[in-house]
Amino acid sequence: MNNPEQILQTITELMHELFEVDPSLVSRNSTLDELDVDSIDAVDMLVRIHEMTGKRIRPGDFKSVVNIGDIVDALDVILNQKKDVS
Repeated sequence: MNNPEQILQTITELMHELFEVDPSLVSRNSTLDELDVDSIDAVDMLVRIHEMTGKRIRPGDFKSVVNIGDIVDALDVILNQKKDVS
């Protein structure tokens, strides 16, 4: 997951695996409400991303997330930092 396209692909796969969301419905403009993903689901997804990447992901980094593009952008910043800031 080194670039936004890879991050989007990973999120799409996780949405399908964790929440049975049809991958064809996932785009940068898709809102979490449209995909029937609630805040608890989003936390589950962040936990999985942490397990995959080893990066510490704080819930506060995602407080203004509305759509999948917001998640991609936030993860792009977090995953491409030179070092993990605690």
